[in-house]
Amino acid sequence: MKPFLVLQLRPETEAADDEFAAILAKGGLSPDQVRRIRLDAEPLPAGLELDACSGVIVGGGPGCVSDPEAAKSPVERRIEAAVMGLMPEITARDIPYLGCCYGIGILAHHLGAEVSKRRYSEPVGATTCHLTEEGRLDPLLAGLPDSFRAFVGHKEAVQALPPGCVHLLSSDPCPFQMIRYGANVYATQFHPEADSAGFELRIRIYRDRGYFPPETADDLVAMCRAEDVRLPETILRRFVARYACD
Repeated sequence: MKPFLVLQLRPETEAADDEFAAILAKGGLSPDQVRRIRLDAEPLPAGLELDACSGVIVGGGPGCVSDPEAAKSPVERRIEAAVMGLMPEITARDIPYLGCCYGIGILAHHLGAEVSKRRYSEPVGATTCHLTEEGRLDPLLAGLPDSFRAFVGHKEAVQALPPGCVHLLSSDPCPFQMIRYGANVYATQFHPEADSAGFELRIRIYRDRGYFPPETADDLVAMCRAEDVRLPETILRRFVARYACD
C-alpha cells in the first residue's frame, strides 16, 4: 500500500504525538502505512511526489490562517506556507485530502473563501453535527445518523461555502462543519480523530492559548469525560479505506 502522508501542524510534541497516535488508531493505520511529517520541525522534502501517497491527512493546530502575517510566529508562517504550497496540486488533480480543523481553513482560504473570526467560532467542547442532503449521499457519510456529536474548538471559521464545494455537515453554531471539493478533497471543522481522552490532553496543553478562560479548564475536562463521541472516527476510517491504494 502507498503510505498516507500525515502532515502535522502542532508545535507541541505531546499534542502532536497524541494526535498522530489517534489518527493511526481511528483510521485503522499502522506506522508503516503512513509518512509522518511534523512541519514545525522539518520542511516538506524537496521533490515530494503526491502520486507516491494514497492521500494526504492534515491535522489540527493552534494557528489561524486569518491572523495577520505580522502576528504569526516564524514557525506558524513556515507551517502554513508548506501546507498552502500543496493545495494547488491537490485541488487541481483532486488528490485525496482530509483536512481536520486547521485543514478546513487551509482549503477554504486556498479556494478564495473568507476564513475569519467574524462569526461561527466554537468554544472547546462537543457540538452536534447535522447531515445535509448532499451529506447523506457522500460515501464517507452515507448511512450515518442524521445528527451526531463531535469535538470542536476553534477561533476562526469558514464564513461562506467556498466556490466549487459541496456542503456535507453543519452545526447550529457553525454552518460549515464538513465540505468537499471535487470528488476527493474533504475538510472538517471538527476533529474526526478526537475522543474524550485526547481532548482532555489538548485542554491542558492549550489552556493559555485563548481558546477558553484558563480557570474553566477543569469544567471543560469534566464535560469531555461526560461525552461519548465515537461516530466522527468513522469518517477518518472510511477515508483511509476508500483511498488506500497500491
